[in-house]
Amino acid sequence: MPLRPDTASDMTQGNNTESSPDTQQPRKQRGGFFGNLIFNIIIPVVVLSRFSGEDSLGPMWSIVVALSFPIAYGLWDLRDTGKINPFSVIGVVSVFLTGGISLLQLDPQYIAIKEAAIPGAIGLAVLISQKTRFPLVKTLILNGQLIRVEALYQALAAKGNTALFERRLSQASLIVAASFFLSSALNYILARVILVSPPGTTEFSEQLGRMTALSYPVIAIPSMIVLLIAIWFVFSQIHRLTDEKLETFLIDNA
Repeated sequence: MPLRPDTASDMTQGNNTESSPDTQQPRKQRGGFFGNLIFNIIIPVVVLSRFSGEDSLGPMWSIVVALSFPIAYGLWDLRDTGKINPFSVIGVVSVFLTGGISLLQLDPQYIAIKEAAIPGAIGLAVLISQKTRFPLVKTLILNGQLIRVEALYQALAAKGNTALFERRLSQASLIVAASFFLSSALNYILARVILVSPPGTTEFSEQLGRMTALSYPVIAIPSMIVLLIAIWFVFSQIHRLTDEKLETFLIDNA
């Protein structure tokens, strides 16, 4: 269900402005990968798989309890960091929609559509942002908390490769958009294959838990691999078009 790269929020905050290490304020540490894994995957899966029977929580209450953990974790993340993490917001909205569809006992195909719609919408946003002043991929990768952007563009200009680098960023955006479209297709297929029982039954709750458990290995990992390929592509182009090592432009080496 939720796909929440832990570093995405911090990276998008920087945009294309530089910031000195001496002036940066210490940031609170997030729960990290294991926190996400425990509250968004493990606990909901255990609740839905083991406590959805009529002799335990029952189908409806097991869904309520299971979905309360990722919602609470997302709200805690917002309170703890003091920042709005767009991926957390998307995750919480996704959980609310899943819970609403389940509790209203709507046809499971609506969950499949919802699962496909969210990453699909993000992919479209990536493509549409290319026509704006703030392309999402450029904002994500080239930001003042990670890259010395001004120094990078000075090096590109010295080699006469600024326009070529911008084209490479556009190509990386296509790769990132493709990763979300891949996630959209995999989400839909996974939901349609697994959710076959009527909502409101123990079997449906168990199937929802199974879908949640499979979401990371079947969906998140392939999508993350494609995303990492896009980041590697941009970083390799920085080296190729400036004749400088990437470390030259990293904030820690400024």
